Amino acid sequence: MIDTSFIKGIIPPIITPVDDDSNVNEAKMRDQVDFVINGGVHGILAFGSNSEFYIFEEDEYRKILEIIISQVKGRVPVYMGIGAIRTQKCVRLAKMAQELGANGISVLQPMFLKLTDEEMYQHFSAIANAVPTMPMLLYNNPGRTGYTMSYNFVMRMIENCPNVVGMKDSSGDMTRTSETIRMTRDLDRPFKVFGGKDTLVFGTLVHGGAGAVCTTANIFPELVCSIYEKFIAGDLQGALDAQYRMNPVRLSMDLASFPAAAKDMANMAGRNVGNPCRPVLPSSGKVLETMRDEMKKAGII
Repeated sequence: MIDTSFIKGIIPPIITPVDDDSNVNEAKMRDQVDFVINGGVHGILAFGSNSEFYIFEEDEYRKILEIIISQVKGRVPVYMGIGAIRTQKCVRLAKMAQELGANGISVLQPMFLKLTDEEMYQHFSAIANAVPTMPMLLYNNPGRTGYTMSYNFVMRMIENCPNVVGMKDSSGDMTRTSETIRMTRDLDRPFKVFGGKDTLVFGTLVHGGAGAVCTTANIFPELVCSIYEKFIAGDLQGALDAQYRMNPVRLSMDLASFPAAAKDMANMAGRNVGNPCRPVLPSSGKVLETMRDEMKKAGII
């Protein structure tokens, strides 16, 4: 059985700092890795949605992942996000993750298309079977892909692919997240369900989830991680208070063009991670002012 004991807690889809030509800024990338680890995160997701995964080419994936893994030095698990459309490319990226020493992969349903369950199964099982000893998380993000992973698909993947050990659900639908947890909690092997909405960390944990993948942990990791740490320690009121302190900050990010807000907010907090990769532009005016105001109210800046 594949070890899943390390798959838990708060995991940021780590921001990818870049220069003016949208090339990775290695020094800033290493600094961001240290910042989130020192802030208490329980893992790092390279090439998540807010890592701007869709921008980079395969050679850049390799370079960036090498930088992250070499800087982490085994302090926390590193997961590689895979969001390509073509099955063969996803397989190559999964093998790259394994070769470079990542601890797991997180695979998004293909964008632009609207696959049937059978097409989804063929796609995902090909990736899982290419790296059968590597833990694989399903990544359900209907808001960005336009369709959701069905319960039947999820259960079929679990039944037929032993290395499919968890799921990140970014639907924002607490019923869907909790139903996935309910349906998988009595399996003969652990299946870890993560929330994908920063505003629902507490809710995911209450329903039995393993943790959450949180963009805001790039910017104020101590606050986000405190939701999880307080919950695990049995301080439910403290965990809920931390969630409610964070929520207005996270919701203010929705005013910005995706994914500009993550870098906007990081830069306002003094992280100096550079601008979003083009064609996305940094926020300005009222949008930036609102985010800054909410960060001040929460005591982040």
